[in-house]
Amino acid sequence: MRISFLFFILILYIFSCQEKEVQERTPHTPCVVTRVVDGDTFQCRLGSGEEVKVRLVGIDTPESSPNPKARRESERGGRSMEEIIKMGKEAKRFTENHLRSGERVYLEFDLQRTDRYGRLLAYVWLSDRKMLNELLVREGYAQVYTIPPNVKYQERLLSAQRKAREEGKGLWGW
Repeated sequence: MRISFLFFILILYIFSCQEKEVQERTPHTPCVVTRVVDGDTFQCRLGSGEEVKVRLVGIDTPESSPNPKARRESERGGRSMEEIIKMGKEAKRFTENHLRSGERVYLEFDLQRTDRYGRLLAYVWLSDRKMLNELLVREGYAQVYTIPPNVKYQERLLSAQRKAREEGKGLWGW
């Protein structure tokens, strides 16, 4: 009887570990894309029907319209406002090509779920299981911009940025 009980406990433990592993590999929150705002921000509808704004965490794309942040980027990076805005529009087009209206994507959160503007901060997983945040960096449309405590994929993103720089892609080739 005691051996049966121990065997039963072992089986439960094995299945609970497998379930945890599956959950860790599975993106968390599905949402349906409704609109791309810019290279690193979009809107989507959650399963509850709530429309939310999502900011891609861990990255930053250039601004796609003239504003104070674009001016600061221009001054810091030594590029004209026109160049910054052109790169921002390219980043937005890249994001639009990967986040089509009506498409289901999956949001994965880090430790901090929202920013000071109320936007959800998320790693976005596409239907092909690629992370959009990483794709933007890898193709040179964004640079790594991690703010603790949201550093879950910092090394992965930095590795993608190194490759983009080495290959002169996007921001690194202009």
